[in-house]
Amino acid sequence: MDTVGNQKILLTRQGLDELKKEYETLLNVKRPVVVDRLATARGLGDLAENSEYTAAKQDLAFVDGRIAELEVILHEAKIISTNHSRKKVDVGSKVTLTVKGKKETFSIVGEWEADPKERKVSHSSPLGKALLGKRVGEQVEVDAPIGKVKYKVVSID
Repeated sequence: MDTVGNQKILLTRQGLDELKKEYETLLNVKRPVVVDRLATARGLGDLAENSEYTAAKQDLAFVDGRIAELEVILHEAKIISTNHSRKKVDVGSKVTLTVKGKKETFSIVGEWEADPKERKVSHSSPLGKALLGKRVGEQVEVDAPIGKVKYKVVSID
């Protein structure tokens, strides 16, 4: 499992670029807006009964927390090579599977960029773990909330 501070965090080049963009936006756009909001709210009077001040303070704590988290992630990130063998599934692979007769394609990525809606599966998820090292034609069985699901590797890109 990728853990901040203990080992390198696996990211694709695209994932790293997206996190850098989020970091820059938080630091240069969102944080200054929240700091201004906090300063304005502070000038509204009694801080104990000032809900805008409390909300702005919480927002600033959230933004600062995410900035700190991203700084660690960006420092510890290891770029996943996309020049991997297409003979077996690895982190960075795009894998086409058959599931109940239907083809589905997934990208195997590091935990920080996993996104089920975009079919980006973490290498440490049950499906990701089951697929790592598999070759075209091999089958895997994964425990899912709906029961065991069988997948067959059709292609690896």
